[in-house]
Amino acid sequence: MSSEDSNNKNVLQIELTPDMAQGVYANMALIAHSSSEVIIDFVRVMPGLPKANVQSRIILAPEHAKRLLYALQDNVLKYEQAFGEIRLPGDGVRTIAPFKINKGEA
Repeated sequence: MSSEDSNNKNVLQIELTPDMAQGVYANMALIAHSSSEVIIDFVRVMPGLPKANVQSRIILAPEHAKRLLYALQDNVLKYEQAFGEIRLPGDGVRTIAPFKINKGEA
């Protein structure tokens, strides 16, 4: 077996189905955690409606959540290098969500 054959065995092939490739729009994320998992609910909030639906829930091990944090940070930095700084309302003050939310329930 050549080293090229052995390297190909370690490659993970990831398939993206056409339905999944369409994606799901979300404009808010709610994050909760326990000692063994991090849960991220992606929500679509519509203006003027008192109710919002969770579009997708992702459950991660804490180690994977930290890897996701680093990957997002790296990609945001690359985005800003290419397209300029992403400005948030009230820059200088750390904002969590642009919506007035009293309580999140899952």
